[in-house]
Amino acid sequence: MAPAKHIGIVGVSAEGAALCYRTICVEGAVLLGAHNHPEIIMHTYPLSEYMRAIEVNQWRDVGRLLLKSAKIVVDAGAEILICPDNTVHQALDLVYEQLPARWLHIADEVSAVAAKRRFNRLGILGTRYLMEGPVYPAKLAARNIGYEIPGSEDRERINAIIFDELTYGRFEESSKQYFIRVIEVLRERGCNAVVLGCTEIPLLISENESPLPAIDSTRTLARAALAAATQVVIVNDATARS
Repeated sequence: MAPAKHIGIVGVSAEGAALCYRTICVEGAVLLGAHNHPEIIMHTYPLSEYMRAIEVNQWRDVGRLLLKSAKIVVDAGAEILICPDNTVHQALDLVYEQLPARWLHIADEVSAVAAKRRFNRLGILGTRYLMEGPVYPAKLAARNIGYEIPGSEDRERINAIIFDELTYGRFEESSKQYFIRVIEVLRERGCNAVVLGCTEIPLLISENESPLPAIDSTRTLARAALAAATQVVIVNDATARS
C-alpha cells in the first residue's frame, strides 16, 4: 500500500474538530492496523473570529480565514483538506480557486452518502445560517434529492442550543428530546432521513436515538478524508442504518 497522504483539518469549533480528528484516528486503525492512521495536521482560529464575520454576513471574511488556515496546514505538510464545520462552507466557493490543496466539501460527501443509501428527501439540521443558507440545496439538487428545514421558531431554538450549549461541550437531555421532536416533525413532512449538519449534533443525539435514519456529517467527512488519504474504499459505514 502506498503511504497515506497527510490530512489537514481546518478547525472552526472545538467539539466538531475534535470529533473529526478522533474519528480519523480510531477508524484509521481499522483500515491500516493497530494504532495507525494518516498523519493529521490541524489549525484552528478562535470561533469568535468566524462569528464576527458570520453575524454581519461578511462571508468573504470567513473565506479569508479558511484560506489562511488552509495555507498554514498545507505549509506544514497537509495534502488533503477538510473542515468539520458545515456553516462556513458557505464561504468556500468564494476562495475555491485559491485553495492550496484538494478540499473535500462536507455537503458533497453527505449528499453522496444520501444517494448511496437511496434517501430522496432529507431534513437539514444545523445552525440558522446553515439551514437558511446555500450550502446544501445545490449539492442535493445535483443528485435529485429534496430537503426540508424546521420552522422559523425551531430554527432559532436549534441555533441557540448549538451556540449556547454544544459548542461549549454541554449536552443536555432536554435538548436531545427537543431534537427528537423536531426530527419527528420532519418525518411527518415526508423526510426519510435527517442530516446532522452541525458537527456537534452527533455528540448530542446518536442515530439510534433519532426517529429517522441520520447522516452524521462529521464522521462522514472524516471517512471521506480517510478514503482519499489511503486510497482505500470504505464500504462499511459504522453508522449506516437502512
